[in-house]
Amino acid sequence: MSNQALAEVILTSLPKLATGKVRDLYDVDDNTLLFVTSDRISAYDVIMKNGIPHKGEILTLLSAHWFNELPKRVPGLRTHFLATDVPSNVTIEEARVIRNRSMQVRKLKVFPLEAIVRGYVTGGAWKEYKDQGTVHGMRLPPGLKQCDAVPGGPIYTPSTKAPAGQHDENISKEEAAKIVGDRYAKRIEELALKIFIAGQEYATERGIIIADTKFEFGLDEVTDEVVLVDEVLTPDSSRMWPKDRYEPGRDQESFDKQFLRNWLTENGLQGKEGVEVPQDVLEATSKRYLEVFQRLTGKSLEETTLG
Repeated sequence: MSNQALAEVILTSLPKLATGKVRDLYDVDDNTLLFVTSDRISAYDVIMKNGIPHKGEILTLLSAHWFNELPKRVPGLRTHFLATDVPSNVTIEEARVIRNRSMQVRKLKVFPLEAIVRGYVTGGAWKEYKDQGTVHGMRLPPGLKQCDAVPGGPIYTPSTKAPAGQHDENISKEEAAKIVGDRYAKRIEELALKIFIAGQEYATERGIIIADTKFEFGLDEVTDEVVLVDEVLTPDSSRMWPKDRYEPGRDQESFDKQFLRNWLTENGLQGKEGVEVPQDVLEATSKRYLEVFQRLTGKSLEETTLG
């Protein structure tokens, strides 16, 4: 496998619909989209100047793994995932570039919400708890330590899904219901919690704690069903900790991009544009992503990729 990061994917065979921080979105046909995941990495809503080798492959193939696994564990769960096969109308050269970092998905109407689930008091939740004794405005018992599990189990803390260049904002469940409608809001919350708990149980068996995550959902307008979309339970969208080194009362070692966030914060680069990440930080982050991939899937990235 090449250790060169692929920061930009140029694909001319299909119409491009959107460019995100990490993914590019293409139109395949009337019912199908193509997600192509680059090796770009963002932190604090800013894209770094250089990328993480293999990151696009890891996020794509790990999401595909979860899309196949989670419906077995969450009755009634539907996802947008179709296949990791490259569409037939892509050129041979372009297919070589996007193989293992692209997935075909169903076209759906995406709800403008980030469905965030928190299982542990960490990150912004810990800061709010220290200051106010609450997480997302919800009162928690006094005396909790940093990275303690949320008493009573995971909680749902939605936010807006802001347009590119803007920041998501935390909102109440009532505000979420005003945006998407009460029935859909309740189903999104129900599914988000069930998926998170199922993912936690699966990961715990493999020595990983999933502390929190964000999901996205879409609407199948034909069947009126809420459907899991985007990526799912990856080190980009979730905080993941090694179970054998977990210790409440401190920040945790992580398999996710918290390592990069910490480096940015320590060097006064939080939220700064055009940051070039040193090679040792890139390699350490890549190593964490590769390890969590192998633990969760049971195979190395090399064993999983399609050649």
